[in-house]
Amino acid sequence: MIDRYTTPEMRRLWSRENKTRRWLDVEIAVCEGLEHFGYIPPGTTAKISQNARFDLARIDELEKETRHDVMAFVKNVTENLGEEGRFLHYGVTSYDIVDTALALLLGEACDQIIARAKALNEVIRMRAREHKHTVMIGRTHGIHAEPITFGFKLATWLDEMNNNIERLHQAREAVRVGKVSGAVGTHANIGPEVERYVCERLGLKPAPISTQIIARDRHAQLMATLAILAGSLERFATEIRNLARTEIREVQEYFAPGQKGSSAMPHKRNPWNCETICGLARVVRSNLFPVLESMATWHERDLTNSSVERIVLPDTTTLVDWMLQKFATILEKLEVYPENMRRNLEKMGGLVFSEQIMLALIAKGLSREEAYMVAQRNAARAWAGEDFRQAIASDPDVQKYLTPQEIEEAFSLQHHLKNLEHTFQALAI
Repeated sequence: MIDRYTTPEMRRLWSRENKTRRWLDVEIAVCEGLEHFGYIPPGTTAKISQNARFDLARIDELEKETRHDVMAFVKNVTENLGEEGRFLHYGVTSYDIVDTALALLLGEACDQIIARAKALNEVIRMRAREHKHTVMIGRTHGIHAEPITFGFKLATWLDEMNNNIERLHQAREAVRVGKVSGAVGTHANIGPEVERYVCERLGLKPAPISTQIIARDRHAQLMATLAILAGSLERFATEIRNLARTEIREVQEYFAPGQKGSSAMPHKRNPWNCETICGLARVVRSNLFPVLESMATWHERDLTNSSVERIVLPDTTTLVDWMLQKFATILEKLEVYPENMRRNLEKMGGLVFSEQIMLALIAKGLSREEAYMVAQRNAARAWAGEDFRQAIASDPDVQKYLTPQEIEEAFSLQHHLKNLEHTFQALAI
């Protein structure tokens, strides 16, 4: 992933140095397991651990000869060992090392993303509390519906992020699985007890069964989880973009001193950070498809998953980590305009209280259809330019059933917000 969308933590995690270090960690853990169960002589692991090292440039040089990255790595490490080097990579296949190391890397990436998601939740919770009573209009199909508060809107984001965090924990458990079962998974040259030992040593679970590789449904689950999370961030960012429209202008991304919105138009203040979130969500989603297709390997394995995973697993975890950090900053600094929210809510003279008028008329004896027609008839007058409240108050059918006090009560904003406390308590805001 390009540096523009990379955090330092993920850059370090997915560096080639760190990846190769994880390979060596697994190799040494395998040696420990082999020695523990008597496959190799006592003291072998200590000698290997003391002298094992690698050089990336040398691995590159050896790979030109071996045409195999893991064998180039093993050969390079062995160059730095004595006679004990013959027991490095003993009884295992390349993907015993690669898949188990990948489980370590993906687990660490999940931990990073979960921490980032929790940090975003704290920002959402803070802004939701701040705007718990900041009234605004709720919109369906882009059209005014009924009153809500901006804090209520943010509470829906918090709930969705809670679901994302739960899915991340489940996906983390799914991918933190190792294998040390040999060329086709039968433990022919290295027993299941070694696999259990190695996985426990590394903090992983052993795969219940594997072929030459761990089944890729686990990796697909993680990628699907990341795609859903990116979709949530896109939803939140899209909402900010819409509310920032000039004719709505209920929120605005922070605009720093000296910042430029356009090379041609000095007045521009674009929601460009949110647009970036939306664009990157498309990349994350597109990365899911090749991983889904990688589930279908030939027989006990082929190599079609390898090239895909070298790109999409680091890139996708890196992108999602960056997106979470960026959106937390966007929301933390988001400028909110309560007066514009109130102004938009009050457009068309209380048209958004039409349901309450209808229900009040039903309560007085009108059928639902009759009450609906009365409310809709007056709503049409408001769409044509009249004040809805005045239209209702002057309608003979309304006057016949509702007193002025009852009409006033039907236009109560508090009626729509009376259960805010319930929602906020349910989400521990």
